[in-house]
Amino acid sequence: MHTGKAEQHSPDAIRKRLRERTRHTYVGDAVLGGIDGCVTTFAVVAGAVGGGFSSLVIIVLGIANLLADGFSMAIGNYQGTKSVRDEVDRARRTEEQEIREHPEGEKEEIREIFRLKGFEDKILEDIVDVITRDRKIWVDTMLTEELGLQLEGPEPLRASLATFGAFIVVGLVPLLPFLTLQDDLSQAFVWSCAMTGLAFFGIGVAKGFAVDRKPLISGITTLLIGGIAAVVAYGVGAWLRSQFGA
Repeated sequence: MHTGKAEQHSPDAIRKRLRERTRHTYVGDAVLGGIDGCVTTFAVVAGAVGGGFSSLVIIVLGIANLLADGFSMAIGNYQGTKSVRDEVDRARRTEEQEIREHPEGEKEEIREIFRLKGFEDKILEDIVDVITRDRKIWVDTMLTEELGLQLEGPEPLRASLATFGAFIVVGLVPLLPFLTLQDDLSQAFVWSCAMTGLAFFGIGVAKGFAVDRKPLISGITTLLIGGIAAVVAYGVGAWLRSQFGA
């Protein structure tokens, strides 16, 4: 046990962990896409069943919602991640310009940043000298330490594709029974509830691992949220049917 901990703190292991921290795995994008896809599609299914619609109508509404909402969520994720990248690029250009025009003032900012971290005298001056010797390191330090920006963000296209793919794949789960059991609406809905519940729980567990939370608690929470959304949708559909249906 002691040897394992020692290996985790070796220079190579530390460098590997630091490199991995800057990489975006897109797991979070896929998890959120899957949750949203499953919740929204099952809400449509539950509402349509509560409203007394046929299997064909449920399939049409479900697939239309799946594609439209999946595309919308993917576009939203793309624009959000791209705006973050644009902000970093804009801030980088500003810092580079300020370093060119006011190098001593920018150097003093570096000095003050590390003075506040407790460095002083010769050690402080050595740090300032090393950082400002390399223009890229200098700018990167200003971006992270002064502006609090994250330099290594997700690639917008990959993030949006991960979201869209998970949205479609997981969002299809509530519809599958209606595609295979079109002649028995009740049985299709029972299977849809069961499969969707498992999907909710599984996605919640995956989310727990992705965000470093307790997987079981995350799975149960996601299951409850999805269940509440389904109950509300079914209730609204049933109420509307009673008010305006035959």
